Amino acid sequence: MIDHEYDVVVVGAGGAGLRAAMGAAEAGFKTACVTKLFPTRSHTVAAQGGINAALGNMTEDDWRWHMYDTVKGSDWLGDQDAIHYMCREAPRAVYELESYGLPFSRTEDGKIYQRAFGGQSLKYGKGGQAYRCACAADRTGHAMLHTLYGRSLAFNTTYFIEYFALDLIMDGDGRCVGITALNMEDGTLHRIHANNTVLATGGYGRAYFSCTSAHTCTGDGNAMVLRAGLPVEDPEFVQFHPTGIYGAGCLITEGCRGEGGILRNAEGERFMERYAPTAKDLASRDVVSRAMTMEIREGRGVGKEKDHLFLHLDHLPPDLLAERLPGISETAAIFAGVDVTKEPIPVLPTVHYNMGGIPTNHFGEVIAPKKKADGSLDPDHVIPGLFAAGEAACASVHGANRLGANSLLDIVVFGRATALRIADIAKPGDKVPPMPADAGQRSVEDLDKVRFASGSTNTATIRKKMQKTMQEHAAVYR
Repeated sequence: MIDHEYDVVVVGAGGAGLRAAMGAAEAGFKTACVTKLFPTRSHTVAAQGGINAALGNMTEDDWRWHMYDTVKGSDWLGDQDAIHYMCREAPRAVYELESYGLPFSRTEDGKIYQRAFGGQSLKYGKGGQAYRCACAADRTGHAMLHTLYGRSLAFNTTYFIEYFALDLIMDGDGRCVGITALNMEDGTLHRIHANNTVLATGGYGRAYFSCTSAHTCTGDGNAMVLRAGLPVEDPEFVQFHPTGIYGAGCLITEGCRGEGGILRNAEGERFMERYAPTAKDLASRDVVSRAMTMEIREGRGVGKEKDHLFLHLDHLPPDLLAERLPGISETAAIFAGVDVTKEPIPVLPTVHYNMGGIPTNHFGEVIAPKKKADGSLDPDHVIPGLFAAGEAACASVHGANRLGANSLLDIVVFGRATALRIADIAKPGDKVPPMPADAGQRSVEDLDKVRFASGSTNTATIRKKMQKTMQEHAAVYR
């Protein structure tokens, strides 16, 4: 084992990981960022639609209305303290990104352009559609990731690139004192000993056969937490994005419907009017996914197998598509073979986001129930030294269903929150608690067990079988 020592180690270099690492390094902490792929390849790069914030650039707006929509969209199962924090901090987070150089799309008078998005309303649902989603065309995640990576280089963050995090190192007192990792280039094993560990490893969409996530979204952080004997919250809350490209799973952003795109069935009917008479195609994702699934089940799907539907953008002006949805036009051409100005895109509800994850409070501290001295249970016991942010975490701002464009907000707000919390409770150069004598032993044993296994079934076969099982039995309806 090769040993390293840091004040803070961040696992993952997507939006949440970069924001946490950058914030910690900016506060003077000696910070390491461990990532299994180059930072700008992290899955945040694929986010299209935008980031919600009540800036009020298109119509009047208020963060309280945004909070109401988020609580309602969560099926009233979100943590309202965390939602309050996220929506209140949203405008600050967006202006901060702008100050770092994120190239937002602009209105005629130079303000950040904001588009309509599903589940967004004004005046607590009484004032019609809100225009709250700030975007950089349909490549907002790409712009955000590159902006944050560039910004993080202004501070002294050490990157461990193409290192695969294996396990948390927990001491006898239930404190997290770092991680073990495998260098994928040369196979060396490393122990990164740290006062504070932040997990920002993204979601577990690849547990399913068809999903919009990259092949890297395998829930590594959640697995690390489970192996350490800590709980995971709400793993059954899996969001289906209504519009994944049929066959490929690639995401077609909700921004398409925000700009005027329409879903139609085999009869050419705009069926969303039947399911959501006011919001229509801009109803929240769970509503649209269920409606689409019902249309297909009732035999109104399109194609040979009648197993998907059409998203029409061909009625929109080509110059609008070129300006506001350039990436989508390109994606549809590559993965569906269609010209969006002339023909519809074949789409299907596809696994998109995991609302569940590592339980945290609104500071990003990982929490787990613990028995008190008097025998009663403390449900909000904080695990010392362990933090989580982004899709890997569950501060439960999304409850049972996330609103579109709240994910980029979640990663920036809670990535920042973990860095602020670490700065509150620790000082750069604090003594790191000692590692247990057998730290990393289990990681090596688990690795060897897989490496030297001699069964007849290969990993890919088992994985595919598990993914198909999930797709068939735990999809939109279970």
